[in-house]
Amino acid sequence: MENLTKRFGKVTAVDSFSAELADGKLTALLGPSGCGKSTILNMLSGILPATAGRITFDDDDVTAWPPEKRGIGLVFQYYALYPHMTVLQNICFPLEIQKIPAKERLTRAREIAALVRVEELMDRRPAELSGGQQQRVAIARALVKNPRLLLLDEPLSNLDARLRLEMREEIRRIQLQTSVTTVFVTHDQEEAMSISDSIVLMREGRCQQHDRPQALYNEPANLFVVEFLGNPPVNKLVGRMEGERFILGDDSAFILFSAGASAPNDRPLVLAIRAESAIIAGPDSAERFSCTVGDVYEIGKDQMAYLQIGSAGFRAFLSLDGGLKQGDALEIALKKRGVFLFDAETGERYA
Repeated sequence: MENLTKRFGKVTAVDSFSAELADGKLTALLGPSGCGKSTILNMLSGILPATAGRITFDDDDVTAWPPEKRGIGLVFQYYALYPHMTVLQNICFPLEIQKIPAKERLTRAREIAALVRVEELMDRRPAELSGGQQQRVAIARALVKNPRLLLLDEPLSNLDARLRLEMREEIRRIQLQTSVTTVFVTHDQEEAMSISDSIVLMREGRCQQHDRPQALYNEPANLFVVEFLGNPPVNKLVGRMEGERFILGDDSAFILFSAGASAPNDRPLVLAIRAESAIIAGPDSAERFSCTVGDVYEIGKDQMAYLQIGSAGFRAFLSLDGGLKQGDALEIALKKRGVFLFDAETGERYA
């Protein structure tokens, strides 16, 4: 996709978007609602014409091609199965449209049904299937015509949490087995992180960062990326740099942070700290600061502490054999990974 733009009247849904998706890989389009993910998917499929820009599949410029010529497999949030047809008939239908002979249709339908594990449901109609089964049939129908590109538009959002996890793993298995180039639209970061080879993180119609899932988490390009990824959300302390000291905005405390020494000292900055990146300072921790424990609570197997430094607070996963309690004074150090410095106004990353 090259400078892809889509306008609806005065509203720009996708704004000069460019990305190259790897052949045979699964790419997630991730971002908040309304950021343009589904609009891009619909332009890739040909359902929506692009206002400007270019789409190429390998060397084919398909920007002006109709949907039926693009070789697309499309699975919607609502599976859109034909209610009067059996599972077998639903899977065969795209091949019928292509005028594939009946014998070949049945052979391919049975092969793909076995791949997505619905071979025992072939005589049922959609109303007799669970949500997960309908999902599998919709994927089978999209795959049966050997598409150049498989497009999945929030395909798991109608399933309960347990089934979402199961189907997430199934979609990944099917994609790896078929090596079909796949674009998966989601607003769920955990879904995108676990299923994809790469993630395109979007905001307001633009690409914020396109990288491997772990690279987005460990090396965020800007403040929006670090805010969007992570659970619990990243801690944000607002202040300024003076030499190697990050000073809170109200001057109530400072943190030694030599990595930020080259950042401008006349700009408002955000020190972003992931909850797992604050640790109890050891004897060799040079850059340490004092905190007070405000609250402690359990999250599954982890112990989360809410720490107070000056007027600011932040969450940290901490573990002490004797346990933590409210009011404890602690010396805290920061790991090198998971601590970032950004411009508070532009979101630009400095460290």
